[in-house]
Amino acid sequence: MDHGRSTLPLADNGGGCACCSTPTTTTSAGTTISTTGTTSTTGTTAGTHSPTQEAPVSTQTFSVTGMTCGHCVSAVTSELQEIPGVTDVAVDLVAGGTSTVTVDSEQPVEESAVVAALDEAGDYQLA
Repeated sequence: MDHGRSTLPLADNGGGCACCSTPTTTTSAGTTISTTGTTSTTGTTAGTHSPTQEAPVSTQTFSVTGMTCGHCVSAVTSELQEIPGVTDVAVDLVAGGTSTVTVDSEQPVEESAVVAALDEAGDYQLA
């Protein structure tokens, strides 16, 4: 199902992002893109909004460091969605800075569960 998301190129921070080992990406057409210099992307949002979704009981916002690209956003979003009760995850990416992660859920999510999900997704930390 297409949610209108697009693949973002990796930011070249000298060693790839926290979720990848190389600063390259492959497009859906099979073209490999090598990034040069620094790519800065802000205001990128990824989520799982569904029009039939009920309003969450809890909305929590977390400050997360270590995300540099769309793949990082995808990895973090995917792991946070695995936490029981989570209904939606939205990320405002600040590449190489502190990103804002909003988690909607049926009940408040324990900070330890968020830390574990971030660890599973890659080298991401709560700020």
